[in-house]
Amino acid sequence: MDKKWVKHKLKHNLNRVWFTARWVFFSVVTGALLGVLGGAFYNSIAFVTKYRLTHSTVLLALPIGAVVILWLYKVCGDEGDKGTNLVLSAIHSDASIPLRMAPLIFISTVFSHLVGASVGREGAALQLGGSIGENIGKLFHISEKGKSTMIMVGMAASFSALFGTPMAAAVFALEVVIVGQINYNAFLPAVLASFTARSVAYMLHAPSQHYAIGAIPHFDIQPALLVALLAVLCGFVSMLFCLCLHKGEALGKKYFKNPYVRAVVCGGCVLLLTYLMGDQTYNGAGADYIISCLNQQEKVLGFLWKILFTVLSITAGYKGGEIVPSFFIGASFGCLFGHLMGFSPSLCAAIGMGAVFCGVTNAPLSAFIICIELFGFSIAPYALLACAISYTVSGYYGLYTSQRILYSKYRSEYINKKTQ
Repeated sequence: MDKKWVKHKLKHNLNRVWFTARWVFFSVVTGALLGVLGGAFYNSIAFVTKYRLTHSTVLLALPIGAVVILWLYKVCGDEGDKGTNLVLSAIHSDASIPLRMAPLIFISTVFSHLVGASVGREGAALQLGGSIGENIGKLFHISEKGKSTMIMVGMAASFSALFGTPMAAAVFALEVVIVGQINYNAFLPAVLASFTARSVAYMLHAPSQHYAIGAIPHFDIQPALLVALLAVLCGFVSMLFCLCLHKGEALGKKYFKNPYVRAVVCGGCVLLLTYLMGDQTYNGAGADYIISCLNQQEKVLGFLWKILFTVLSITAGYKGGEIVPSFFIGASFGCLFGHLMGFSPSLCAAIGMGAVFCGVTNAPLSAFIICIELFGFSIAPYALLACAISYTVSGYYGLYTSQRILYSKYRSEYINKKTQ
């Protein structure tokens, strides 16, 4: 046997081991740090939410709360904050994510939940993780080529720590960036960071999410057709949500060019609507309402009210993201569908959550996995069918305008276009 060939192969494989070991180290470090931050983030939001529910007078700050956030971002030099869109664009461009994004999104999201803005937390987690991930890469002098991997590692870790679905988090961080192209060299680092972050966050009392939805019908033609119909409608609902978000922000900027005036007006509208509703169902993330829907209790047209509350809150300038609101909207619509059709409102609420999430993020694999993690493997055939249909029906709309879709959803054609 040729000694040079053996030496070459040995050196080649040792290099592989070395590079893999480095990424294992970077992933575990990033996951551990974001597990701590994610746990703190979760507990902070839980604390201020509990405080708001028992001290409703803090809602009076809704008209001025967004002004405070806008001022904070301006003082820190991020007046034109692009949020999650910057994180996604930085993965496939020379754009850089400043470290200050992490404390800014942490503070502003917690404050948004305190005053009762209708926002989520997973969008904020992506920004927190992307910022920390890239800057850990800089600390360890990781090459520019490795920057994108570190951002995705951070995204996976923070999503996992906060929401408690490590498998979906790892896949989502890879899938959401460019629809139709998954960067598999980041797969192992994302998985390791995701599980590490979840373990650390769990030790800090950030629980894993799992919901019981009762007996799931055997997968057969009739229930499959009903789920398919629900998925089609959820695809349209996800389009409506994205359209309202983008048009709402555009109209807000058109009619209220001064961002501080816009913040006061939109925040004031959220406050007025809250008092007209008589409770805080549509304020904050709405986790309790999601559980109610999974228990077959739903307010008529609750999904439309949540869309309105969220659009006004985001247009005002509040931070937190739109992913949890999409779960709320999907659960509400699904539960309503189940009641109208006389078919398992709990299952329909669960399917609605996954299908609307799929439609607004264009991430069908992640949506499928998140359904399994949240509701158990018995939901798998229904979830897979619903996510496939919702992804197709939802068209080229999406929460993130910097997200790219490489291939047509309807033809065998390369399109490489941004979402609407």
